Amino acid sequence: MIDLRLLREDPDRVRASQRARGEDVGLVDALISADERRRASGSRFDELRSEQKRIGKLIPRASGDEKAELLKRAGELAGEVKAADAERDEAADETQRLLLALGNVVHPDVPVGGEDDFAVLETHGTPRDFEAEGFAPKDHLELGAALGAIDVERGAKVSGSRFYYLTGVGALLELALVNAAIAQATEAGFVPMLTPALVKPRAMEGTGFLGQAAQDVYQLEKDDLYLVGTSEVALAGYHMDEILDEARLPLRYAGFSPCFRREAGSHGKDTKGIIRVHQFDKVEMFSYVAPEDAEAELDRLLAWEKRWLTALGLAFRVIDVASGDLGASAQRKFDCEAWIPTQGKYRELTSTSNTGEFQARRLSIRMRGKETGVRPLATLNGTLCAVPRTIVAILETHQNADGSVTVPEILRPYLGGRETLTPVTA
Repeated sequence: MIDLRLLREDPDRVRASQRARGEDVGLVDALISADERRRASGSRFDELRSEQKRIGKLIPRASGDEKAELLKRAGELAGEVKAADAERDEAADETQRLLLALGNVVHPDVPVGGEDDFAVLETHGTPRDFEAEGFAPKDHLELGAALGAIDVERGAKVSGSRFYYLTGVGALLELALVNAAIAQATEAGFVPMLTPALVKPRAMEGTGFLGQAAQDVYQLEKDDLYLVGTSEVALAGYHMDEILDEARLPLRYAGFSPCFRREAGSHGKDTKGIIRVHQFDKVEMFSYVAPEDAEAELDRLLAWEKRWLTALGLAFRVIDVASGDLGASAQRKFDCEAWIPTQGKYRELTSTSNTGEFQARRLSIRMRGKETGVRPLATLNGTLCAVPRTIVAILETHQNADGSVTVPEILRPYLGGRETLTPVTA
C-alpha cells in the first residue's frame, strides 16, 4: 500500500497515477475522506477517554451533589466513549479497505497508456533469417512432437486445455534451464529457495494479487489457501512481520516453484502450444533493499535477465511497460521479449518490477538502521526463467533444417554435454 503521508501531502500525484493506470480517480478522494474521519474520530476517542479517566479519579474524593453530577457524567461518557470507539474502528476499517484497493504510485518516467503503448528501450541480437538459410522454420509444437519433448494432447486429456507434458528431452531441457538459471543466480549472490506453492490469503493480498489480478488466481476455499502464480508471493511473505537489520541488506533470493494461473480473459489467445498455460515452473529473483537503492536494484535485476537471455542465444528487446499494463504493486516494470520466429514477433519471456515500499507496507516488513531507525524497506522481483516460454524460444530459434535443435552452450553441461537435440520420429 502507499504511504498515507504521500496521499495527504501530494494527492494530485496519486490522482495522476490512478488516471495513468486507467483506474478510478474517485478512490483517492474517498480515501482522503476516510483518513480524515479516521484521524478525527481517533482524536475524539482520545479526548473522551482522557475525560473519562479524569472523572474516574475525582469520583472517590467527591461527595453529595458533586459526586452525583460526576457519576451522571461518567454514565454519559461510557456511552460516548463506546460510540466514539466504534466510529474510530469503522473509519479505520474503511481507510484500510480503500488503501488496499489503491494501486502503487506509478514512476514518473513510465510511458502512459495501455498494453500497446510501451517504449522500446533496447534491442539485442538479430532474428535469424530462415529464408536466407533456405528453409521455413517449424513452430515449437511441431519441433517438440518430433523431438519427443512436448505432448499437449495428453495434457488436455488428463487435465484440460492449456496443460501439457514435457517428455524425454523436453523434461531434461526444463531441468537444464532451471539448474543453469539457479547457477547464474547463485553466482550473483542470490540464495536459492524452494518455496511453497500454497499460501495464506494475507501473503496473496499483501503482494497485490487479490486486486485486479484476482481473476487469475486459483483458490482452495475449503483450506483458505491460494495457489501461487509466481514464487514472488512466497518470497515476499518470507519476511512478513519482521524487522530486518539494514546491515543485512540487500537480501536476494532466487525461488523455484510451480506457478498456477487461470488465464482468465485470455480466451482465444495463444490457444495452441505452451506459451500461455495454467501451470508452469519458474525461477524468480526477489530482492529486499533500502528504498533509496530500489531503482539501482531494478537495473541490476534487468541486467541479470539480459545476461541470461544472451547466454541462451536469443534475440530480444527490452520494453518499459506502459502505466495501464502495470500490475497493482509495480511502480515500474521492464519486460524482456524474445523473438519467436514462427510468430514473427517478440513475446514476453521475463519481467522485472520495482514495487517500492508497497508490498513491504502491506506485509509489515521493515528495516532498522542506526541513523534512520525503523522504516519500511523496498521489494523488487524479476523473472529469470519462465520455463515453457523459454523452451518455445530456444526450440524455434535454434532449430535446424533437419528438425534437430542446437543446444545453447550454457545448457550443455546440464544435458550431459549434448550439443544437439535430434528427432525421435521420422
